[in-house]
Amino acid sequence: MKKVIIYTTDYCPFCTKAKRLFDIKKIPYKEIDVTKKKSLREEMEEKTGGKRTVPQIFIDGKSIGGCDDLYVLHEAKKLDDLLK
Repeated sequence: MKKVIIYTTDYCPFCTKAKRLFDIKKIPYKEIDVTKKKSLREEMEEKTGGKRTVPQIFIDGKSIGGCDDLYVLHEAKKLDDLLK
């Protein structure tokens, strides 16, 4: 299984929705909460080329985007292949 990292904030419904999908699929992930950590938000922005919205999701170091992007992959039946 590939490593999944999700940058989140504590008040984000899209973060909750993305995490819920991984939980339903029993996919482990590392959550990095950037709510009160400027350095972590800057790290996220650097990795995404300046994107400031959350969630930002990475699979094995590759940015796949946010919650909507995750669900597009899931509905197209491509998410499982990315996670193998």
